[in-house]
Amino acid sequence: MPNYQTAPRILIAFYSRTGVTEALAKGIADGAREAGGDVRMRRVRELASKEVMELSPGWCEAADAMNGRYEAPTEEDAEWADAIVFGTPSRFGSPAAELKAFIDSLGGLWFQGRLNGKAASAFASSSTTHGGNEATILSLYVPAAHLGMIVVPTGYADPTLFEAGTPYGASSVSQNAGIMPTPTDLAVAHFQGRRVTEVAAALRSANA
Repeated sequence: MPNYQTAPRILIAFYSRTGVTEALAKGIADGAREAGGDVRMRRVRELASKEVMELSPGWCEAADAMNGRYEAPTEEDAEWADAIVFGTPSRFGSPAAELKAFIDSLGGLWFQGRLNGKAASAFASSSTTHGGNEATILSLYVPAAHLGMIVVPTGYADPTLFEAGTPYGASSVSQNAGIMPTPTDLAVAHFQGRRVTEVAAALRSANA
């Protein structure tokens, strides 16, 4: 078991509507814990009204279930973390508004420099092949840079990256049918969790 007094602290802040992005988040959490990380998984909340959500079958039920499993991320979570991993479904090549709203809420910490030097990474899912995963992940690295964070991509640092994912972060495609990530997709997510945790530990050691 990791020593939580000294273990690198990993915040996984994600939005998931059907459970696909949640599955990737779990893979990242597993990898982070394997590398000795103290992990907080947090799901951002809906911005759409109940009336809008009810127009899409299963949305309300899935949101209620996931919100029962995960707290919403807070500024305190972000300040606590040594690394933040952002996860989102792709929305026209950009992050979901729900996740972006959380990132936008970090302005106070940005102003105080409280996120400077923390590690940042990102992952995404899309409904269709070439549906914007790479663009979405890259777009999350822009606010990470503004927040003073150190971006940690997956690169091709593990053989699984030659089979799935992107060099920027884990990803999956649900084929417009809610298909869950493949075992290889999850292997990339697992590797990403390990990599981010190892980098976060090195940054903590360097700044000790």
